Amino acid sequence: MRKQFTCISIDPRGAGETDKPAGNYSIELFADDVAAFMQAIGVERAHISGLSLGAATGLWFAAKYPQRVKSLSLHSGWTKTDPFLKAVVEGWQTIAKGLGNVTEMIIQGIFPWCFTPELYAAKPEYIDQLAAFVRGRPKQPLDAFIRQSNAVIAHDALAQLSRINGPTQITFGRHDMVTSTRFADAMKNGIKRSELLVFEGCSHAPIYESVSEFNQKTLSFLSRQTG
Repeated sequence: MRKQFTCISIDPRGAGETDKPAGNYSIELFADDVAAFMQAIGVERAHISGLSLGAATGLWFAAKYPQRVKSLSLHSGWTKTDPFLKAVVEGWQTIAKGLGNVTEMIIQGIFPWCFTPELYAAKPEYIDQLAAFVRGRPKQPLDAFIRQSNAVIAHDALAQLSRINGPTQITFGRHDMVTSTRFADAMKNGIKRSELLVFEGCSHAPIYESVSEFNQKTLSFLSRQTG
């Protein structure tokens, strides 16, 4: 992708190398942060792409700042947190508090929701490499994770979908349970210029589980928006 586009990856507030201020977080606030970042670096319009929390942020961004969106790519996203997703995220919060370590919670508590049992069995060394990558990232403080995950629990962008008018690719993993295809109809029907793609044999993170297919299908969409 970097051969065809200038790619900028953003850590949302509370994570990675971004500041971790106190106060309540919301996914709408994360979208406002992206808009402010683009303004600061002088990028007027961009192809917006996000996975999971990034996809939820992309929904809010495209709804609030449609003039800044060349295209929108929503991978493993969701429109509104339902009781099942709320229970899953609250479980992650409990694990993080018990371990006192967000990094290890991600590896022990979130990874199994992101990848299929088949990937764990076939490529254990690959899972270890992904774990090492996570351990090499800046450690997220527990309080920042709680604020960030509370934003996930409170997420509701259903009323925003009709405001999105850019070309949109929506993708899911067939075996994802966290943000499964149960959210597909609301997203596809609510976003006017959208197309839906399901990655067979994948869970929540096709970007890591089916790398070549993910790159091919997402680049094909992006290339059609630059022609």
